[in-house]
Amino acid sequence: MASSSSVRRPKARVQPQAAPTVDLSAVIMAATPDEPRVLTIRGEPHHLDGLPSGPLRSEHRTLEAGLRTWVAEQTQLTLGYVEQLYTFGDRDRAEADPQGSGHALSIAYLALVREASPAGLAHAAWRNWYAYLPWEDWRAGRPKALGVIGPALKAWARAGGKSLRQLREERIELTFGLESGTWTDERVLERYELLYEAGLVPEALRDAQPPISSKVRVAPGLPMALDHRRILATAIGRLRGKIKYRPVIFELMPASFTLLELQRTVEALSGVRLHKQNFRRLVEMQGLVEETGEVTTETGGRPARLVRFRREVLIERPAPGVRLPRLR
Repeated sequence: MASSSSVRRPKARVQPQAAPTVDLSAVIMAATPDEPRVLTIRGEPHHLDGLPSGPLRSEHRTLEAGLRTWVAEQTQLTLGYVEQLYTFGDRDRAEADPQGSGHALSIAYLALVREASPAGLAHAAWRNWYAYLPWEDWRAGRPKALGVIGPALKAWARAGGKSLRQLREERIELTFGLESGTWTDERVLERYELLYEAGLVPEALRDAQPPISSKVRVAPGLPMALDHRRILATAIGRLRGKIKYRPVIFELMPASFTLLELQRTVEALSGVRLHKQNFRRLVEMQGLVEETGEVTTETGGRPARLVRFRREVLIERPAPGVRLPRLR
């Protein structure tokens, strides 16, 4: 008779974990001299604007190939250069996870293009990105959105204990500069994340389990599908940083342009007004542009000289960006 120690007991069956789904999203940016634009798709869920996106499928040879396929299908736009922006892992992206694994990865890409109308597609459109993040636009002075955000954030800080309150107040000041007036244009994601944590954006109320129906006044700005406003904030922060040390601004400019058009485009992207004479002096000193020999009268005033990007600068200096001499 076998001893009890030699009796084989059936092993407990371990339920296999479903593999995370992978969603590919594209932040496609363009700009005019007065308006920064992002290409959006209107659709499900919740009939909100979203970014061109779709799941990675077995027939996609690479992540980037999958992204390009979805963008072409949803916008009829063929992308040129794209760069990977960030990988977001969010356990609560249930709507993007049809397999129900509870965990979805969202890999976002950034593309800069010269604006072209999405041909024949009513659901695809270029939108001013400040419609979604209005507190990021300081060109006309302090944004009106801060009149709602400031008191709401202060109330959120007071709701914590003493140590938590101090920590929250420090984070608010670091990101929004409500007391000091110090504004760092690149902290776009940190500001959105703080508003999300404080429950001041509709996405935070929608993502809560169960969803929260709140009577509190949320921050101005249109919500987006899934976590696409978070992805947009990440892309804006990345672009604002890059224009200072790489000549990416010229990817958004036409073949020839005036210095005023260049300045206003930089202002539109950075969300701040720049000192005109200092900006022109810096652009010329860095040798970023050269004259075409032509002028334009479309400015409404005196004929303005047309310039173009001087590509030789790419091999002359390692970091040929556009500095931001802000107005005081």
